[in-house]
Amino acid sequence: MSDFTDAILQTIRTVTGERDGFVPLHEPEFTGNEAAYVADCIETGWVSSVGSYVDRIEKDLADFCGTKHAVAVVNGTAALHVALLLAGVERGDEVLMPTLTFIATANAASYAGAVPHFVDSEATSLGVDPEKLAAHLEEIAELREGACFNRSTGGRIAALIVMHAFGHPARIAELAAICERWNIPLVEDAAESLGSSYHGTHTGNFGLVSALSFNGNKVMTTGGGGAILTNDTDLAKRAKHLTTTARVPDRWNFVHDAIGFNYRMPNINAALGCAQLERVPDMLARKRVLAQRYAEAFAKVDGASLLEEPEGTTSNYWLCALLLDEEMADQHEAVLAALNDAQLMARPVWTLMHLLPMFAEAPRADLSCAESLASRIVNIPSSPNLVIVAEDAA
Repeated sequence: MSDFTDAILQTIRTVTGERDGFVPLHEPEFTGNEAAYVADCIETGWVSSVGSYVDRIEKDLADFCGTKHAVAVVNGTAALHVALLLAGVERGDEVLMPTLTFIATANAASYAGAVPHFVDSEATSLGVDPEKLAAHLEEIAELREGACFNRSTGGRIAALIVMHAFGHPARIAELAAICERWNIPLVEDAAESLGSSYHGTHTGNFGLVSALSFNGNKVMTTGGGGAILTNDTDLAKRAKHLTTTARVPDRWNFVHDAIGFNYRMPNINAALGCAQLERVPDMLARKRVLAQRYAEAFAKVDGASLLEEPEGTTSNYWLCALLLDEEMADQHEAVLAALNDAQLMARPVWTLMHLLPMFAEAPRADLSCAESLASRIVNIPSSPNLVIVAEDAA
């Protein structure tokens, strides 16, 4: 083990404290009303896609995020899929998105029959780089009858997905201005950013429609689940209709007026989520303490630093990320191996989308920054309970 790798290992241990066994990257925490609410579903028999907890989580999410509407669905990918349909994405269209993202972003476009069109990220937020996106569109795009088209492929550029990586808000206002200039609908992939805000406004409020995820490793979980956010009442109604198999309300007949999806969140999952959402402020506060401790500790380590929230934003610090200096990129795999061997779960960022075989021929911009970032990012243990562990150890 090199001195550099050992310094990273020991620095993480000074923050988390010594702990027996494996330390996960981000584990769920159930210390509130979760058992009581789930038991209520079982006792009453309301466990499927209709029930009071589904109604409640939609209201509570909208209140928490500051949006007019939230529609609860089975997972974040389903939320993204329907979000793109609501934005008007059709088969054969192109959807701009970062290559530095989780596979769900690109899969959702593919489910809609669209083609991912990959753009670069910036090092400060890990989000889509506004300057590079603007330059790319000036080079390849043109407006025809109010719609944006790719001159090279002939495809309509039907949406931009902006993903807030690890909970750090992208430069969403600048990206929204670019979308307005080119008449491109903006969709926020806010799957990782519950509790994050950009200049005081919660993420998910800047796009025409947005998507959340409540997977087991997120800030809050419903087991499997997600939500669609929007401030457009008509889109919210359409979202609920499409995610309920597009069934026309009727006392007993099954009539459907569109190709819909069985995407509604079950009541039993919503019950878990309602209890989790009650505790989100506390979990966010502890995660910020953890991130602050990591930042202070790694300020003393040459060659690596904690990725901190961009100026003017508040991050939920879903996953704490180390960024190795460029000259230390050759130590990336060694750091990952050393941490995992020491029972401290660590992982790299996702494989960049344009490097996956099914997207190898997709249109793309220059992606040099994302390629550099992917060779240097290391996610480290980020569970809110690590703050309690560290305090107990002290």
